[in-house]
Amino acid sequence: MSGRRVAIVGAALSDIGRVDVKSPFELHYQAASRAIADAGLAKGDIDGFASSGTGLLAPVEVAEYLGLRPTWVDGTGVGGSTWEFMVGHAADAIAAGHAEVAVLVYGSTARADLKARRRSANLSFGARGPVQFDVPYGHTLISKYAMVARRHMHEFGTTMEELAEIAVSSRYNASLTPFAYYRDPITIDDVQSSRMMADPLTKLHCCIRSDGGGAVVLTSEDRAGDLAQRPVWVLGTGETVDHTTMSEWEDFTESPAVRSAKLAFQRAGLTPDDVDLCQIYDAFTPMVLLSFEALGFCKKGEAGPFVADGRMRVGGALPTNTDGGGLSCCHPGMRGMFLLVEAVRQLRGEAGDRQVPDAEICCVNGTGGWFSSASTVLLGVD
Repeated sequence: MSGRRVAIVGAALSDIGRVDVKSPFELHYQAASRAIADAGLAKGDIDGFASSGTGLLAPVEVAEYLGLRPTWVDGTGVGGSTWEFMVGHAADAIAAGHAEVAVLVYGSTARADLKARRRSANLSFGARGPVQFDVPYGHTLISKYAMVARRHMHEFGTTMEELAEIAVSSRYNASLTPFAYYRDPITIDDVQSSRMMADPLTKLHCCIRSDGGGAVVLTSEDRAGDLAQRPVWVLGTGETVDHTTMSEWEDFTESPAVRSAKLAFQRAGLTPDDVDLCQIYDAFTPMVLLSFEALGFCKKGEAGPFVADGRMRVGGALPTNTDGGGLSCCHPGMRGMFLLVEAVRQLRGEAGDRQVPDAEICCVNGTGGWFSSASTVLLGVD
Protein backbone atom coordinates (compact mmCIF):
# COMPACT_ATOMS: atom_id res chain seq x y z
CA MET A 1 0.00 0.00 0.00
CA SER A 2 1.26 3.47 -0.89
CA GLY A 3 1.18 6.59 1.27
CA ARG A 4 0.56 6.55 5.01
CA ARG A 5 0.13 3.33 6.93
CA VAL A 6 -3.48 2.75 8.02
CA ALA A 7 -4.78 0.96 11.09
CA ILE A 8 -8.06 -0.21 12.56
CA VAL A 9 -8.18 1.63 15.90
CA GLY A 10 -11.73 0.87 17.03
CA ALA A 11 -14.01 -2.17 16.80
CA ALA A 12 -17.30 -3.05 18.44
CA LEU A 13 -20.52 -5.01 18.14
CA SER A 14 -24.06 -3.82 18.71
CA ASP A 15 -26.50 -6.00 20.59
CA ILE A 16 -26.43 -9.29 18.70
CA GLY A 17 -28.26 -12.61 18.63
CA ARG A 18 -31.95 -12.19 19.43
CA VAL A 19 -32.83 -8.50 19.17
CA ASP A 20 -36.59 -8.04 18.89
CA VAL A 21 -36.99 -4.44 20.04
CA LYS A 22 -34.49 -2.45 17.97
CA SER A 23 -34.45 -1.35 14.34
CA PRO A 24 -31.47 -1.82 12.02
CA PHE A 25 -30.75 1.90 12.40
CA GLU A 26 -30.51 1.53 16.18
CA LEU A 27 -28.05 -1.33 15.72
CA HIS A 28 -26.00 0.84 13.37
CA TYR A 29 -25.97 3.56 16.01
CA GLN A 30 -24.97 1.18 18.79
CA ALA A 31 -22.14 -0.36 16.79
CA ALA A 32 -20.75 2.91 15.43
CA SER A 33 -20.90 4.79 18.73
CA ARG A 34 -19.28 1.89 20.58
CA ALA A 35 -16.49 1.56 18.01
CA ILE A 36 -15.79 5.30 18.06
CA ALA A 37 -15.66 5.24 21.85
CA ASP A 38 -13.42 2.16 21.73
CA ALA A 39 -10.95 4.18 19.67
CA GLY A 40 -11.07 7.08 22.10
CA LEU A 41 -12.54 9.36 19.44
CA ALA A 42 -15.65 11.53 19.19
CA LYS A 43 -18.26 11.94 16.48
CA GLY A 44 -16.67 15.20 15.38
CA ASP A 45 -13.47 13.35 14.42
CA ILE A 46 -15.20 11.32 11.71
CA ASP A 47 -14.81 12.50 8.11
CA GLY A 48 -15.13 9.15 6.33
CA PHE A 49 -18.12 6.83 6.38
CA ALA A 50 -19.16 3.54 4.77
CA SER A 51 -22.36 1.52 5.07
CA SER A 52 -24.47 -0.79 2.94
CA GLY A 53 -27.60 -2.85 3.08
CA THR A 54 -30.36 -0.63 4.51
CA GLY A 55 -31.87 0.68 1.30
CA LEU A 56 -31.36 2.64 -1.90
CA LEU A 57 -29.40 5.42 -0.18
CA ALA A 58 -27.78 3.30 2.52
CA PRO A 59 -24.71 5.37 3.41
CA VAL A 60 -26.69 8.61 3.20
CA GLU A 61 -29.59 7.58 5.40
CA VAL A 62 -27.39 5.84 7.97
CA ALA A 63 -24.99 8.81 8.13
CA GLU A 64 -27.98 11.09 8.64
CA TYR A 65 -29.29 8.87 11.44
CA LEU A 66 -25.88 8.96 13.11
CA GLY A 67 -25.60 12.72 12.72
CA LEU A 68 -22.54 12.55 10.47
CA ARG A 69 -21.66 14.71 7.46
CA PRO A 70 -18.69 12.84 5.95
CA THR A 71 -16.60 14.08 3.03
CA TRP A 72 -15.53 10.56 1.98
CA VAL A 73 -18.29 7.98 1.52
CA ASP A 74 -18.54 4.38 0.32
CA GLY A 75 -21.74 2.41 -0.31
CA THR A 76 -20.28 -0.63 -2.08
CA GLY A 77 -22.73 -3.53 -2.25
CA VAL A 78 -21.24 -6.90 -3.19
CA GLY A 79 -22.90 -9.15 -0.62
CA GLY A 80 -21.28 -10.51 2.50
CA SER A 81 -17.77 -9.48 1.45
CA THR A 82 -18.81 -5.81 1.33
CA TRP A 83 -16.98 -4.93 4.55
CA GLU A 84 -13.67 -6.36 3.41
CA PHE A 85 -14.00 -4.38 0.16
CA MET A 86 -14.70 -1.28 2.23
CA VAL A 87 -11.61 -1.78 4.40
CA GLY A 88 -9.51 -1.70 1.25
CA HIS A 89 -11.29 1.37 -0.07
CA ALA A 90 -11.08 3.24 3.24
CA ALA A 91 -7.41 2.35 3.72
CA ASP A 92 -6.60 3.64 0.24
CA ALA A 93 -8.52 6.87 0.89
CA ILE A 94 -6.77 7.48 4.20
CA ALA A 95 -3.36 6.61 2.78
CA ALA A 96 -3.96 9.15 0.00
CA GLY A 97 -5.12 11.83 2.42
CA HIS A 98 -8.73 11.87 1.23
CA ALA A 99 -9.99 11.03 4.73
CA GLU A 100 -8.51 11.00 8.20
CA VAL A 101 -10.90 8.88 10.29
CA ALA A 102 -13.38 6.48 8.65
CA VAL A 103 -16.16 4.48 10.26
CA LEU A 104 -17.51 1.32 8.59
CA VAL A 105 -20.79 0.14 10.10
CA TYR A 106 -23.44 -2.55 9.62
CA GLY A 107 -26.68 -3.52 11.35
CA SER A 108 -29.47 -5.96 10.54
CA THR A 109 -32.55 -7.46 12.20
CA ALA A 110 -32.82 -10.37 9.77
CA ARG A 111 -33.96 -12.85 12.43
CA ALA A 112 -36.48 -10.48 14.00
CA ASP A 113 -37.87 -9.56 10.58
CA LEU A 114 -38.39 -13.20 9.70
CA LYS A 115 -40.01 -13.88 13.06
CA ALA A 116 -42.39 -10.94 12.58
CA ARG A 117 -42.96 -11.88 8.92
CA ARG A 118 -41.85 -8.43 7.82
CA ARG A 119 -41.33 -7.89 4.12
CA SER A 120 -37.63 -7.12 4.51
CA ALA A 121 -37.04 -10.68 5.61
CA ASN A 122 -37.62 -11.93 2.06
CA LEU A 123 -34.44 -13.55 0.75
CA SER A 124 -35.67 -13.98 -2.82
CA PHE A 125 -32.90 -13.33 -5.32
CA GLY A 126 -33.48 -13.01 -9.00
CA ALA A 127 -36.72 -11.33 -10.03
CA ARG A 128 -34.71 -9.27 -12.51
CA GLY A 129 -31.39 -9.41 -14.28
CA PRO A 130 -29.34 -12.45 -15.34
CA VAL A 131 -30.26 -14.51 -12.25
CA GLN A 132 -33.90 -14.66 -13.40
CA PHE A 133 -32.92 -17.50 -15.73
CA ASP A 134 -31.96 -19.70 -12.75
CA VAL A 135 -35.00 -18.91 -10.62
CA PRO A 136 -37.71 -20.87 -12.50
CA TYR A 137 -35.82 -24.07 -11.74
CA GLY A 138 -35.96 -23.56 -7.98
CA HIS A 139 -32.26 -22.80 -7.80
CA THR A 140 -32.12 -21.37 -4.29
CA LEU A 141 -29.08 -19.87 -2.58
CA ILE A 142 -28.53 -23.05 -0.58
CA SER A 143 -28.73 -25.20 -3.68
CA LYS A 144 -25.92 -23.24 -5.31
CA TYR A 145 -23.66 -24.19 -2.41
CA ALA A 146 -24.93 -27.76 -2.53
CA MET A 147 -23.69 -27.94 -6.12
CA VAL A 148 -20.29 -26.72 -4.93
CA ALA A 149 -20.14 -29.46 -2.31
CA ARG A 150 -21.13 -32.20 -4.75
CA ARG A 151 -18.64 -31.04 -7.37
CA HIS A 152 -15.79 -30.93 -4.86
CA MET A 153 -16.71 -34.40 -3.64
CA HIS A 154 -16.87 -35.69 -7.21
CA GLU A 155 -13.54 -34.25 -8.33
CA PHE A 156 -11.43 -34.69 -5.20
CA GLY A 157 -13.06 -37.36 -3.07
CA THR A 158 -14.01 -34.94 -0.33
CA THR A 159 -16.28 -36.59 2.22
CA MET A 160 -19.35 -35.33 4.05
CA GLU A 161 -17.57 -36.06 7.32
CA GLU A 162 -14.81 -33.64 6.33
CA LEU A 163 -17.36 -30.96 5.51
CA ALA A 164 -19.20 -31.65 8.75
CA GLU A 165 -16.01 -31.10 10.74
CA ILE A 166 -16.12 -27.44 9.67
CA ALA A 167 -19.46 -27.08 11.46
CA VAL A 168 -18.27 -29.07 14.48
CA SER A 169 -15.09 -27.00 14.82
CA SER A 170 -17.06 -23.78 14.50
CA ARG A 171 -19.40 -24.89 17.28
CA TYR A 172 -16.41 -25.75 19.44
CA ASN A 173 -15.15 -22.19 19.05
CA ALA A 174 -18.63 -20.85 19.75
CA SER A 175 -18.67 -22.78 23.03
CA LEU A 176 -15.86 -20.46 24.15
CA THR A 177 -17.73 -17.31 23.07
CA PRO A 178 -20.19 -15.85 25.60
CA PHE A 179 -22.27 -13.99 22.99
CA ALA A 180 -22.52 -16.85 20.46
CA TYR A 181 -26.05 -17.79 19.37
CA TYR A 182 -25.44 -21.53 19.76
CA ARG A 183 -22.87 -22.88 22.22
CA ASP A 184 -23.82 -26.50 22.89
CA PRO A 185 -21.31 -28.95 21.35
CA ILE A 186 -22.28 -30.92 18.25
CA THR A 187 -20.81 -34.01 16.61
CA ILE A 188 -20.30 -35.04 13.02
CA ASP A 189 -23.27 -37.40 13.42
CA ASP A 190 -25.40 -34.45 14.61
CA VAL A 191 -24.49 -32.52 11.47
CA GLN A 192 -25.19 -35.45 9.18
CA SER A 193 -28.51 -36.34 10.78
CA SER A 194 -29.95 -32.82 10.91
CA ARG A 195 -32.72 -31.86 8.50
CA MET A 196 -31.84 -31.97 4.81
CA MET A 197 -31.89 -28.51 3.21
CA ALA A 198 -30.39 -29.05 -0.25
CA ASP A 199 -28.69 -32.36 -0.91
CA PRO A 200 -26.05 -32.96 0.41
CA LEU A 201 -26.23 -30.01 2.84
CA THR A 202 -28.20 -30.48 6.04
CA LYS A 203 -29.29 -27.69 8.38
CA LEU A 204 -26.07 -27.70 10.40
CA HIS A 205 -24.03 -27.18 7.22
CA CYS A 206 -25.82 -23.83 6.89
CA CYS A 207 -25.43 -20.53 8.70
CA ILE A 208 -27.81 -19.44 11.42
CA ARG A 209 -30.20 -16.48 11.21
CA SER A 210 -29.57 -13.83 13.85
CA ASP A 211 -29.72 -10.09 14.47
CA GLY A 212 -26.82 -7.75 15.09
CA GLY A 213 -24.36 -5.20 13.87
CA GLY A 214 -20.76 -4.13 14.09
CA ALA A 215 -18.38 -1.34 13.22
CA VAL A 216 -14.69 -0.63 12.79
CA VAL A 217 -12.81 2.66 12.78
CA LEU A 218 -9.76 3.27 10.60
CA THR A 219 -7.25 6.10 10.69
CA SER A 220 -3.73 7.05 9.63
CA GLU A 221 -0.52 6.11 11.36
CA ASP A 222 -0.09 9.75 12.36
CA ARG A 223 -3.30 9.64 14.37
CA ALA A 224 -3.23 6.03 15.52
CA GLY A 225 -0.34 6.42 17.93
CA ASP A 226 -2.27 8.88 20.09
CA LEU A 227 -5.44 6.83 20.47
CA ALA A 228 -6.76 4.48 23.13
CA GLN A 229 -6.16 1.11 21.49
CA ARG A 230 -3.25 -0.81 20.04
CA PRO A 231 -3.33 -0.23 16.26
CA VAL A 232 -4.22 -3.19 14.07
CA TRP A 233 -2.52 -2.43 10.77
CA VAL A 234 -4.07 -3.03 7.36
CA LEU A 235 -1.14 -4.84 5.76
CA GLY A 236 -2.63 -5.73 2.40
CA THR A 237 -5.98 -6.05 0.65
CA GLY A 238 -7.36 -7.53 -2.55
CA GLU A 239 -10.80 -7.65 -4.16
CA THR A 240 -12.51 -9.22 -7.14
CA VAL A 241 -15.92 -10.11 -8.56
CA ASP A 242 -16.92 -13.13 -10.60
CA HIS A 243 -20.46 -14.27 -11.52
CA THR A 244 -24.14 -14.16 -10.62
CA THR A 245 -25.46 -16.87 -12.92
CA MET A 246 -24.06 -20.31 -12.25
CA SER A 247 -23.56 -20.90 -15.97
CA GLU A 248 -20.94 -18.13 -15.99
CA TRP A 249 -18.87 -19.72 -13.21
CA GLU A 250 -16.09 -21.56 -14.99
CA ASP A 251 -15.11 -23.84 -12.11
CA PHE A 252 -17.48 -24.76 -9.28
CA THR A 253 -14.49 -25.79 -7.15
CA GLU A 254 -12.61 -22.49 -7.28
CA SER A 255 -13.42 -19.38 -5.26
CA PRO A 256 -12.65 -15.98 -6.79
CA ALA A 257 -10.58 -15.45 -3.63
CA VAL A 258 -7.79 -17.04 -5.68
CA ARG A 259 -7.40 -13.57 -7.21
CA SER A 260 -8.11 -11.39 -4.17
CA ALA A 261 -5.77 -13.43 -1.95
CA LYS A 262 -2.92 -13.25 -4.44
CA LEU A 263 -3.19 -9.46 -4.44
CA ALA A 264 -3.50 -9.16 -0.66
CA PHE A 265 -0.50 -11.37 0.10
CA GLN A 266 1.63 -9.65 -2.55
CA ARG A 267 0.75 -6.20 -1.25
CA ALA A 268 1.41 -7.24 2.34
CA GLY A 269 4.68 -8.99 1.51
CA LEU A 270 3.42 -12.09 3.34
CA THR A 271 2.67 -15.75 2.64
CA PRO A 272 0.07 -18.08 4.20
CA ASP A 273 2.84 -19.48 6.41
CA ASP A 274 3.00 -16.10 8.19
CA VAL A 275 -0.65 -16.25 9.26
CA ASP A 276 -1.58 -17.11 12.84
CA LEU A 277 -5.37 -17.31 12.46
CA CYS A 278 -8.16 -16.79 9.93
CA GLN A 279 -11.62 -15.29 9.84
CA ILE A 280 -13.37 -16.78 6.79
CA TYR A 281 -16.93 -16.13 5.68
CA ASP A 282 -18.90 -19.30 6.40
CA ALA A 283 -22.49 -19.05 5.26
CA PHE A 284 -22.18 -22.74 4.31
CA THR A 285 -19.47 -25.30 5.00
CA PRO A 286 -18.34 -25.59 1.33
CA MET A 287 -17.55 -21.86 1.41
CA VAL A 288 -14.82 -22.49 3.97
CA LEU A 289 -13.51 -25.47 2.03
CA LEU A 290 -12.98 -23.48 -1.18
CA SER A 291 -11.67 -20.46 0.70
CA PHE A 292 -8.83 -22.35 2.37
CA GLU A 293 -7.71 -23.59 -1.04
CA ALA A 294 -8.05 -20.19 -2.70
CA LEU A 295 -6.13 -18.46 0.08
CA GLY A 296 -3.22 -20.85 -0.38
CA PHE A 297 -3.35 -22.66 2.95
CA CYS A 298 -3.59 -25.98 1.13
CA LYS A 299 -3.56 -27.18 -2.46
CA LYS A 300 -6.70 -27.33 -4.55
CA GLY A 301 -8.70 -30.44 -3.71
CA GLU A 302 -6.97 -30.95 -0.34
CA ALA A 303 -9.14 -28.81 1.96
CA GLY A 304 -11.19 -31.80 3.13
CA PRO A 305 -8.27 -33.57 4.83
CA PHE A 306 -6.84 -30.16 5.78
CA VAL A 307 -9.76 -29.39 8.11
CA ALA A 308 -10.50 -32.94 9.22
CA ASP A 309 -8.15 -33.00 12.22
CA GLY A 310 -9.68 -30.03 14.05
CA ARG A 311 -7.21 -27.55 12.57
CA MET A 312 -9.84 -24.77 12.71
CA ARG A 313 -10.44 -25.01 16.44
CA VAL A 314 -8.98 -22.65 19.02
CA GLY A 315 -5.88 -24.59 20.03
CA GLY A 316 -5.62 -26.14 16.55
CA ALA A 317 -2.97 -25.58 13.91
CA LEU A 318 -4.86 -22.72 12.19
CA PRO A 319 -7.65 -21.33 14.42
CA THR A 320 -10.41 -20.11 12.14
CA ASN A 321 -13.67 -18.31 12.87
CA THR A 322 -12.70 -18.13 16.49
CA ASP A 323 -16.04 -16.67 17.65
CA GLY A 324 -17.96 -19.57 16.11
CA GLY A 325 -18.54 -17.98 12.74
CA GLY A 326 -21.79 -17.66 10.84
CA LEU A 327 -22.44 -21.34 11.47
CA SER A 328 -22.80 -20.89 15.24
CA CYS A 329 -22.12 -17.34 16.49
CA CYS A 330 -24.03 -14.81 14.40
CA HIS A 331 -25.16 -14.23 10.84
CA PRO A 332 -27.56 -11.31 10.36
CA GLY A 333 -27.26 -11.34 6.56
CA MET A 334 -23.86 -9.90 5.62
CA ARG A 335 -21.32 -11.35 8.05
CA GLY A 336 -18.16 -9.74 6.69
CA MET A 337 -18.19 -7.04 9.38
CA PHE A 338 -18.10 -9.62 12.18
CA LEU A 339 -14.97 -11.18 10.68
CA LEU A 340 -13.20 -7.86 11.06
CA VAL A 341 -14.34 -7.21 14.63
CA GLU A 342 -13.26 -10.69 15.73
CA ALA A 343 -9.90 -10.31 13.96
CA VAL A 344 -9.24 -7.03 15.77
CA ARG A 345 -10.18 -8.48 19.16
CA GLN A 346 -7.87 -11.44 18.62
CA LEU A 347 -4.93 -9.31 17.51
CA ARG A 348 -5.42 -6.99 20.49
CA GLY A 349 -5.54 -9.98 22.85
CA GLU A 350 -9.12 -9.29 23.97
CA ALA A 351 -10.84 -12.58 23.07
CA GLY A 352 -11.02 -14.19 26.50
CA ASP A 353 -11.35 -17.98 26.54
CA ARG A 354 -11.12 -18.17 22.76
CA GLN A 355 -7.93 -16.09 22.54
CA VAL A 356 -5.27 -17.42 20.18
CA PRO A 357 -1.92 -17.04 21.99
CA ASP A 358 0.59 -14.61 20.47
CA ALA A 359 -1.65 -13.80 17.51
CA GLU A 360 0.11 -11.28 15.24
CA ILE A 361 -1.22 -11.85 11.71
CA CYS A 362 -4.83 -12.58 10.77
CA CYS A 363 -6.17 -13.40 7.33
CA VAL A 364 -9.75 -12.18 6.83
CA ASN A 365 -11.62 -13.36 3.75
CA GLY A 366 -15.13 -12.28 2.80
CA THR A 367 -17.28 -13.95 0.17
CA GLY A 368 -20.41 -12.42 -1.31
CA GLY A 369 -23.39 -14.03 -3.00
CA TRP A 370 -22.61 -17.55 -4.19
CA PHE A 371 -18.88 -17.02 -4.71
CA SER A 372 -19.90 -13.93 -6.68
CA SER A 373 -17.36 -11.64 -5.00
CA ALA A 374 -14.36 -11.99 -2.72
CA SER A 375 -12.09 -9.72 -0.75
CA THR A 376 -9.07 -10.64 1.33
CA VAL A 377 -7.62 -8.45 4.09
CA LEU A 378 -4.41 -9.15 5.99
CA LEU A 379 -4.24 -7.50 9.40
CA GLY A 380 -1.36 -7.41 11.85
CA VAL A 381 0.16 -5.85 14.95
CA ASP A 382 3.70 -4.61 15.54
